[in-house]
Amino acid sequence: MKYLAALLLAAHTVSAHYIWTTLVTGDGTTSTAAVRQPINNSPVTDIETADATCNVTPGDATETVEVAAGDLVGFLLDNTLYHQGPAAIYLGQAPSTAAEWDGSGENWFKIAEWGATFDPFAFIDYQWSAHNTTIPSSVPDGEYLLRIEHIGLHVSGSPQFYISCAQISITGGGNASPEKVAIPGYITNDDPSITVNIYNPVPTAYTVPGPAVFSG
Repeated sequence: MKYLAALLLAAHTVSAHYIWTTLVTGDGTTSTAAVRQPINNSPVTDIETADATCNVTPGDATETVEVAAGDLVGFLLDNTLYHQGPAAIYLGQAPSTAAEWDGSGENWFKIAEWGATFDPFAFIDYQWSAHNTTIPSSVPDGEYLLRIEHIGLHVSGSPQFYISCAQISITGGGNASPEKVAIPGYITNDDPSITVNIYNPVPTAYTVPGPAVFSG
């Protein structure tokens, strides 16, 4: 237990902010131009504001990358995850084109999440530099925003959200109609999954915030 406490304290004291800079797809394509790049590597700290959607006034993406339903998709970091916390990837179906959509409305659903393991307690993706998942094969064709978030929980009561959005066009999909949420609106600042103290007492259970994963 003392060893675990030391590890968690080390994670707590490291200061390492980061940006999800690069979209990755299953055919090996990587693109920074498809990502709405955050203006800096500082986290979003109020998840009930419009900053929760794609970060604080991110830059415009200049391309929309085609991805086949059922293929791998994900994001690369400009760094390594040095903060303990959960992560998730969402799809937001654009009403028109991804480039024209600001992400507002109940158009979002979660397609992947990474939570915690126990004995000893740790978050699954600690020290990762990439997060990849698969586009559910039943997702309808169309243009989407692909959104990733990692929530740093190293400062108890002050969660840090590292967020990026990329523009994609899904082809070869199906006719699923997953339940959707709005971002912001999908979680609140007092959600116990983001206000939890991960040091004392060490959690014996953990639920990733937000809706359930839609797997198709």
